Amino acid sequence: MTRLNILLLLAVVASALYLVQVSYETRRQFIQLERERNQSQRLEQDAEKLRVQLRTQATHLRVEQKAREQLHMTTASPAVTQYLQADGTLPAPVSPAASKGRP
Repeated sequence: MTRLNILLLLAVVASALYLVQVSYETRRQFIQLERERNQSQRLEQDAEKLRVQLRTQATHLRVEQKAREQLHMTTASPAVTQYLQADGTLPAPVSPAASKGRP
């Protein structure tokens, strides 16, 4: 009978140690999960900030301003426009007097 009691006592102690180990591991994994969730939230916030920044950088006015300042681009007008024929050659120049006579 004492053997059975000692065997049961060892089983209870082993079960208790296993329970403590499982509980510790569960807490450790929960803490890791919370860390990952917090990091995920921070990354989402950073991504949203970058999206907002991208939208503000890509507005038409900003693009036009950068094109004028940094690339020295100007708005196209008939005075600076050259037209090509289908074969890639420039058409013969038309004098202003001749173009006034056209309907």
